Amino acid sequence: MYKVFIDTNILVYAADTSEPSKQAKSRGKIRDLSLNRNGVVSTQVLQEFYVTGVKKLGLDPINAKSIVHGLRNFETVTVDVALIEEAIDCSVLNRLSFWDALIIVSAEKAKCEVLWTEDLNRGQVIRGVKVVNPFLEGEEKVHEALVGSKGYRA
Repeated sequence: MYKVFIDTNILVYAADTSEPSKQAKSRGKIRDLSLNRNGVVSTQVLQEFYVTGVKKLGLDPINAKSIVHGLRNFETVTVDVALIEEAIDCSVLNRLSFWDALIIVSAEKAKCEVLWTEDLNRGQVIRGVKVVNPFLEGEEKVHEALVGSKGYRA
């Protein structure tokens, strides 16, 4: 089964009531990944979600913690020193921010084929991970084509 790495912004939209369309789409996608058991996050994503949820969205810290807890059934990549060093290399070689590079190398470490994010150029493949913006029209077809070409099923 293919695996999908979820960037922080997807989780933030799932909790953001100011963007109802993106909230509904994010929640549906997260639910599908949970049911299919092919979603992946990292400790970085969980930390960023908590801080953004509390500081920018005004979530109660206990509610934000509850959302983080609900992501326990997702595979979680632990950021360690070796991964940070990989991210530095990826950042320099691909001219990415360190934080975006850390997302990429975390997705690579988990053997994800897809990264759902708004922060990178859609269609771009970095270190074997294809960037997909799940909010853009037509991205469903891009994702389905990738999945179909690999012979995977969600």
